[in-house]
Amino acid sequence: MAAVFLKKLTLQTIKTKNNCLRRCLGKYIVQTMALAQLPLTAFAPRPAYLIHAKAFSTVEDTQDERKKKEKNETDFSNIGRKISERIIHVFDEKGNDLGNMHRAEVIRLMDERDLRLVKRKPSAEPPEYQLMTGAQIHEERLRLREREKARPKTGPTLTKELTFSSNIGQHDLDTKSKQIQQWIEKKYKVQVTVKKAKNAEEPENKMEEIFKQILQTMPGIAAFSSRPQPVKGGKAVVCVLRHLSKKEETAYRETQQTQEGDPLNKKNGNNTKSDILHQ
Repeated sequence: MAAVFLKKLTLQTIKTKNNCLRRCLGKYIVQTMALAQLPLTAFAPRPAYLIHAKAFSTVEDTQDERKKKEKNETDFSNIGRKISERIIHVFDEKGNDLGNMHRAEVIRLMDERDLRLVKRKPSAEPPEYQLMTGAQIHEERLRLREREKARPKTGPTLTKELTFSSNIGQHDLDTKSKQIQQWIEKKYKVQVTVKKAKNAEEPENKMEEIFKQILQTMPGIAAFSSRPQPVKGGKAVVCVLRHLSKKEETAYRETQQTQEGDPLNKKNGNNTKSDILHQ
């Protein structure tokens, strides 16, 4: 009897242990599957802030340095005591050639004579420099500025266009002539188109006379770039006006001076002006 009871107790203990083991193992499996189903991004660490850094580029830095160097080479100014080359070719303030000199010797000469040093030909070998006074540098800057202003502007000449009828009133024609003169003085070319008035009897050369009248309001300023010519089957006449060239302006002034000094030329003054303006 005791043996049977002991056997039952042993079986019950084993069964209880298996149930506990099964419960623990089941919880572990459920937790593992739940973790596996979560998105990976949930575990990715988020940065607290972002750092913006400028990309490093040796090409851009080199180009910037080259531009600065080219600008400095063309800039006419005192470089002070910062002489990058060890040996340079030097000219004094009077233009005399002092030959090749060490930069220390050049600095000593600058201090003794109270002179400045400017670049003359930095591309030469060795580079050429010149000693100058402050007044000489100022005068040279003014000279370079005036030369830059006198240099002709490159680029195509712009053309303005103006169209009106041949029966235009005198007041309106004067207004148009002033507008054309303003454009001409700004170095524009002006294309003028005069249309023949409808249902109006007028002389055949009226449109040409209008062009001559416009040109006569600008003596010494404008001339024909292309002379009046009919277009659209004779229903309109077109011409192009331009500013006088330097040579033509000089010739006009000389003609005016001659006429003022010679009474005989005053009688033929209108014909002379007409010849210059119609070139």
